[in-house]
Amino acid sequence: MTTILVVDDSPVDRKLVGTLLERRFPWKTEYAATGTEALAKMKLVLPDLVVTDLTMPEMDGLELVRAVRQHYPEVPVILMTAYGSDTLALEALELGAASYVPKSQLASRLPETVDSVLRIAEQNKERERLLQRLDRIEFDFTLENEPDLIQPLVSLVQQTLAGMEFADFAGRLQMGVALKEAVLNALFHGNLQITRDEIAAVSDRLLADNEVSLVDQRRSQPEFRDKRIYVHVEIDRQQAKFVVRDDGPGFDVSRYIAATGEAPELEEHRGFPLIRTFMDEVRFNDRGNEVTLIKLREQGRPSDQP
Repeated sequence: MTTILVVDDSPVDRKLVGTLLERRFPWKTEYAATGTEALAKMKLVLPDLVVTDLTMPEMDGLELVRAVRQHYPEVPVILMTAYGSDTLALEALELGAASYVPKSQLASRLPETVDSVLRIAEQNKERERLLQRLDRIEFDFTLENEPDLIQPLVSLVQQTLAGMEFADFAGRLQMGVALKEAVLNALFHGNLQITRDEIAAVSDRLLADNEVSLVDQRRSQPEFRDKRIYVHVEIDRQQAKFVVRDDGPGFDVSRYIAATGEAPELEEHRGFPLIRTFMDEVRFNDRGNEVTLIKLREQGRPSDQP
């Protein structure tokens, strides 16, 4: 049975929320008067969702959201806010809260909000269960020289890695950083041929929204406009492989091969120390416009087993 944990220091408000939900849905409702009590209850019985007041003694709603996010990331949290606390509610959303409902609108909005969040959470769990049974995935992207496409690509790859239980959180974060640096190299140094000195000269305006940035200037020019970035991703039970290629002129690969941990990194490219540190294998094609990144799966993780 679905269990909702209601957290509020006001007994009247706790009962009101429980009644609103129980009248609409066949759910079990648990109660806590403080955030500290809520966390203690969650150690014993994990609820499907937490509904909490924003303003409470001992541990307020923001602190509770942060704690739940850290210790029980699969449990969504909905905040109940008083008048004038929208700014705090937005801060809570940034910390990982799923939604918020003003206390003045509990009767009209809370049941629908809770039902919607639970449905989404259940879909996410089902998708994760499916991904855990995925043996291999492969996909290709062809990207325009658009910086805004890079982070969504990295996020998609990290979500896939998480679903397939490939590495722990820190490992997946490092792989995402390495992939992002490789794609940024393809964009800045490959297709748009922006040097390190040029980046440093306008670092505060490189991707600025309030003016035509260096990237926008360069990618609008005919010689750069139609160039593309090609990203190939393969993930299976043994390894993750990322291949990033651009339409640029490439670079002298021998300089990279000759570099060691004690030698200066390639001055015109960014992120090579991170890429080499985070990945198990890094290799370039002869032209220098394609890099292959490989990370081996850690032995002993649950999905290492066939």
